[in-house]
Amino acid sequence: MAWLYLFLAGFFEIGWPLGLKISQAAGNKFLGIALAVFSMTLSGIFLWMAQKSIPIGTAYAVWTGIGAAGTFFIGIIFFNDPASFWRIFSAMLILMGVIGLKLSA
Repeated sequence: MAWLYLFLAGFFEIGWPLGLKISQAAGNKFLGIALAVFSMTLSGIFLWMAQKSIPIGTAYAVWTGIGAAGTFFIGIIFFNDPASFWRIFSAMLILMGVIGLKLSA
């Protein structure tokens, strides 16, 4: 169950930078900030729950890895961020590290 909590924490870690980005659009300031605060709260709660049985270093690396790679891909898909080979390759290395930490647990 701890790994499920950790993946949920990582998923909600994607939500807060997304909320901040949404808040920059006209008319979406409060909606975006509300999404960011909501996501930060759930991300922290799920990380806290996961760390009860997953080592802190592993939990933190997976949490930030999911958040970083997920936000990276959201940026490419929805916000026209650059999608060069090396940027995508580097994000895939982050995901490979997350998978490696899960498999080694």
